Amino acid sequence: MSIEPFEIEFSQTSIDHLRNRLAQTRWPDEITGAPGHYGVDLTFMREICDYWRNHFDWASQLKRFSAFDHFRYVSEGFGVHFIHERGKGPAPLPLVLTHGWPGSFIEMLHIIPLLTDPGAHGGDANDSFDVVVPSLPGFGYSDRPTDPGMNVFRVADLWAGLMGELGYLRFAAQGGDIGAGVSTALALRHANRIIGVHLNYIPGSYRPYMEEGQRLTETEDESLRRMATWFETSGAYAHIQRTRPQTGAYALNDSPAGLAAWILEKFREWSDCDGDLFRSFDRDDLLANVTLYWMTETIHSSFRIYFENRKMPLQFKREDFVHVPCAVAHFPKEIPIPAREFVERGYNLVRWNEMPRGGHFAAMEEPDLLADDIRSFFRPLRH
Repeated sequence: MSIEPFEIEFSQTSIDHLRNRLAQTRWPDEITGAPGHYGVDLTFMREICDYWRNHFDWASQLKRFSAFDHFRYVSEGFGVHFIHERGKGPAPLPLVLTHGWPGSFIEMLHIIPLLTDPGAHGGDANDSFDVVVPSLPGFGYSDRPTDPGMNVFRVADLWAGLMGELGYLRFAAQGGDIGAGVSTALALRHANRIIGVHLNYIPGSYRPYMEEGQRLTETEDESLRRMATWFETSGAYAHIQRTRPQTGAYALNDSPAGLAAWILEKFREWSDCDGDLFRSFDRDDLLANVTLYWMTETIHSSFRIYFENRKMPLQFKREDFVHVPCAVAHFPKEIPIPAREFVERGYNLVRWNEMPRGGHFAAMEEPDLLADDIRSFFRPLRH
């Protein structure tokens, strides 16, 4: 195992190629008078791709990324890119933040300073964290798995090794989306090293162990029906990614406009923006995330974790229970998640906070709210 500094490289040739591909986009038709009803509307896509081609500055984004300390961790020949920022306080708590799909480490750039240096952002320096933000395997600058089986449990083992190599024998974990699955897997497999787990999502495959004949409450039943309805009407992307990831990847790896539509639709639909994407997110932040997928050619490898997780779902056995203290920050526009009592069947849930606004990409959309909830939850656990 080893850790080395990592430098992100800029390629003007790659930028020129991207702009050329955008200029040659073959646009589909659309039904008039029904914007968004059939998917991402054509006018929006033409406008965002025009901005991407003619105004978006990838070089300045790389300079923004480089304001953070980037490294590469290698374990048994597999490399993981990560950001490591030391806290500015008397006793920073080690915290690993795990992103999800279709996000990346870029999701966390706004929240990192709020956690490492709360004293400079209206908080208490005693709440500071040493923050580690790894890129999931197959995402961004991490290696792409070449063998089957890179599910959330394998990722959790990688994270445990990474944190140990950094000298953190015990640490905190936080995540949403896939990151919630990784954080849960850390607490199940490495409980003696986990101080606590903070989640802003409950993994979709999560099912607690229940004795034969044990029944769900009406509230639990309703929440699971709501989840099922959502997946029926809005989960086509996940069904493709967890069953035929390679097939869908050919088009998206080849067309930047197609890639942008596939990714930006999720940010619009899963955020608290009422259809106005730029009300919740900065346009350059969004395009930086899409460009990262394009430049690293990782849309297919990012899909594959859905395939691997389907074969290893979070369906708890009798002995499975997340004993470490857990918190859930539930944002109102989040994808439907189970009722609190259903979560309590498998997690030692000590805090459930209904947030006033925000959605699925909380670290990017509402970093101040999420950072405050993380600091509040871990404050009594520091000692």
